[in-house]
Amino acid sequence: MDARLQSRYWQLVQVHMNSPQQLAPGPRALPGICQSFATTQALWRFLANPNVTLPQLVVPLRTLGCQGAQESSSPHVLLVHDWSKLSYKGHASKADQTQLSHEDDVGYEMYTALLVDAAQGNPLAPMELNLLSARGVDTTRRQTRLKRVHHLEQILPTMRAARKWEVPRQIVHVIDSEADSQIDFRSWSVEKELFLVRGDFTRHVTWDDESFPLPDLAQTWQDRQLFREAGTVPIRGATGIRQIAGADIRLTNPGRKRTEAGRIKVSGPLKLRLVISRIVDADSQVLAEWYLLTNVGDDVSDATIADWYYWRWRIESYHKLLKSGGQQLESWQQESATAIAKRLLIASMVCVSAWQLQAQETPESKECQQFLVKLSGRQMKRHRPITTSALIAGLHLLIPMLELLEHHSPNELRQLAKTALPHLHRSG
Repeated sequence: MDARLQSRYWQLVQVHMNSPQQLAPGPRALPGICQSFATTQALWRFLANPNVTLPQLVVPLRTLGCQGAQESSSPHVLLVHDWSKLSYKGHASKADQTQLSHEDDVGYEMYTALLVDAAQGNPLAPMELNLLSARGVDTTRRQTRLKRVHHLEQILPTMRAARKWEVPRQIVHVIDSEADSQIDFRSWSVEKELFLVRGDFTRHVTWDDESFPLPDLAQTWQDRQLFREAGTVPIRGATGIRQIAGADIRLTNPGRKRTEAGRIKVSGPLKLRLVISRIVDADSQVLAEWYLLTNVGDDVSDATIADWYYWRWRIESYHKLLKSGGQQLESWQQESATAIAKRLLIASMVCVSAWQLQAQETPESKECQQFLVKLSGRQMKRHRPITTSALIAGLHLLIPMLELLEHHSPNELRQLAKTALPHLHRSG
């Protein structure tokens, strides 16, 4: 982007810090900059500008993601992959919405790859974004659309693209159980990509020369007292005890490769590492259990592997921030997937700004965090005095305040308040 478009980009990021409520027709204007209609028109022109592309808009996010990875104390960084449906029922003007599953399931599908600090679990930045519509897939990877493919077929191209991002740490790709696919495990391993996937409970693995469904293997490990305690964690309003066990396993069942002619079998054992992480209560009753399959080496502990998968939920929180926690994504009025994808990358910069502030531990940062939460008016839980959504809500008020102070002195604002609310300023 040229200097003029870059200036407009950062102005629109500020506008998105002053995000609308769910029923608002467009972004709110910043005081003293322009009227609301002019702000909406400026956003429309920016998103419709063919010189503004997704590969350009993702660059500032990737830069901040790489900077965050550089500051991490871990030699690894997590890239979390996930998909989220965008629903726009009643938005008849969005003519490029597509059928996602059944006939009545219509909308867009967003695929995101989110960079997460492997030392602390802090989200850093979205590094890749695809948005599926009836016209194909708008992507940050290139200016032209991609064709529609199966979810798992999107992962390896992202892995390959990530090698060019110059991320200063070794990437571990973290994916939910949808990615429990032997053929994909083989493909990723051949290309020397590190991955961490939650295994499906129907998965069979070979351990100690015997084949087990994963739940049966967990019971076998319990009977042999292989689980060890690894601290306590909050769960369902109570405190649970975390137990972890791990070992090398083999996948011996043939994988099935997707081809244009159908699926073909690919045989041969695949050596992986299994980590079972579970939460039990004081009576040793299992409250939750995860089967984690990875090719990460033994230099990373079982407990760290369990932490890495636990931090996968950061991408769920990111999607929530976009949808209902600050940006009201599913109320946007843009009429095409391309425009929505561009605006998503602008709104994501607001999330990244809040994440950066939330991760800082200096006294000045702590004071700023507390001020923004107070400004937001949120009632916070004692064990969670600071949240990302509260910081964004505080920024929603701080940015307009700063703009007001550019045009009105504090005394002028006090006088305006007396005029507007005289009953609150009467003496006596």
